[in-house]
Parts: sequence; C-alpha cells; structure tokens
Amino acid sequence: MQGQIIKIVSDLHIVSCNGETYPCKCRGIFRKEHITPLVGDYVLFSKEKNLIESIVPRKNEFQRPKVSNIDQAFLITSLVHPDFSLNLLDKLIVLMEINKVEPIICITKEDITDEEEKMRVYSILEYYKNIGYKVVSNQDLEEIENLLHNKTSVFTGQTGAGKSTLLNKLNPDWDLETGEVSLALGRGRHTTRVVELFELFDGKVMDTPGFSALDFKGVSKELIRDSFVEFRDFPCPFKDCNHTKEGECAIKQAVLDGKIMKSRYENYLSFIGEGNYES
Repeated sequence: MQGQIIKIVSDLHIVSCNGETYPCKCRGIFRKEHITPLVGDYVLFSKEKNLIESIVPRKNEFQRPKVSNIDQAFLITSLVHPDFSLNLLDKLIVLMEINKVEPIICITKEDITDEEEKMRVYSILEYYKNIGYKVVSNQDLEEIENLLHNKTSVFTGQTGAGKSTLLNKLNPDWDLETGEVSLALGRGRHTTRVVELFELFDGKVMDTPGFSALDFKGVSKELIRDSFVEFRDFPCPFKDCNHTKEGECAIKQAVLDGKIMKSRYENYLSFIGEGNYES
C-alpha cells in the first residue's frame, strides 16, 4: 500500500493511508544503505507488518528540518519583535527557489507596528509583488485558506515571528505552543520540536522548528544567481555572467537604474561571498 509519513518519533514512522494511521518501522536495509525517511515522504508499506518497504521518489527534500515533497512555503515575516529583515527574507526565498518550492511572504504583527514602519515595509514588498511573489498578511485568513487548497505547505521564518500563532488562528483545535520574543535578544525561543504534517482546508500543512540551513554551503554561485528571479528580465551580454565585476553587466546597470532593488543585489553578492556592493 502507498501512504505518507506524517510524523516521526525516534524510529517510529506514523504513516497515513486512506484516513487511517499506522505506526511503522523501516526495513533493515534502510540503515545499511543510509536511507533516511522524512516527514512528507510517500512510501510503500505493509500495514500487516507495520513495515515501510520503500520510499517513492521525492519532489524535493530538506535536511534541517527533515521534510520532503513541499509545494509552497509561507515565509512568516514579522514587522517588529523580531524586526523585519530583508536579508533573512531573501535567504528564505532563495532556499525555496533552489528547491522548487513556491515562496509566499506572510506579514505578521501589523497591530503592534507604528504606521510609518508599516508603510515603509509595504512599499518595499511592492517590489516583491512586482517580480511575482505573493504577499499576504496573517490577518488575511480567508486568502491564506484559499492558498492552502490542494497544496502541501510549510510555515517557516524567524523564531518568534508568529508561525504557530497563525496556525492556531487557522485551526484553534490544534492549540500549538507559542513562545514570547525576548526583548533583550530580539528573537523568540523555538516552540515547535517535532515536525508533523496536518490536513487543513483540503491541503496539508507542516509545522516545523524552521529552516536552519541558510548558509548556502555547497550551493553553487550559479544556482544562487538563478534563484534571483528578476535577473532573468535583464539578459546579460556576458555568457554565464555572475554580475559582480563585469563592466557592462546588464544586472549591475539595472541596479544603477533602480530597476532591481539595491538590497536584493547586495544580498545576492553576500550570498555568493562577493562582498559589498560598490556603486
């Protein structure tokens, strides 16, 4: 039978199939061949033996947290406590682009943000809308519900930004634990410890401790470059240009002309280890 892993506790894998759940272990060959099942994996299993026989090929996979087969990611981005961070937002967007996951920017804590800061952030986010990204507020529950239909979604972002709070709004029956943000440190404490896949609004949702592999170690400069979607609108005269030191680079000119947001380009340079932007 085919099912999907919705939770892993130690060596026990909870597999969902046709509305039922089965606590399963894995064949011994998994350990021998270094095969690690992930939450989100589709698997072939024996319900009589409570044994996972094999893993169906994945659409994508992440190791921190250990999840797979994600369609879209809600990037929970607070305006204050913790403060709005374009660097973190771009890191998460690039991570999702690399793994073929649609990023959706979700703003939180508007109610405790002064109007001037709110307007500043939303003016910035207009740029992200213009290059094709969806932007929603955690107050837009109906819009978020519609986006969840028929998708497997993950909620991630800076600790304390309001991931579990939003999920509790979407389904109060969960009563997921939330954490206060330390004013001294400017960040919250992790409250989500076990990754679990839930059914919600004809879709599936994962609550995770957040994505911690954000240093792009082992990721090529070219892959990072190609994850900045607006760069595609400015064909560069140089083949395989990395848009750093080339004199007549179309991307560098677009930054100077204000067609590419300067902070996006600066973040791109920092992600590929090329230092600061020089105008």
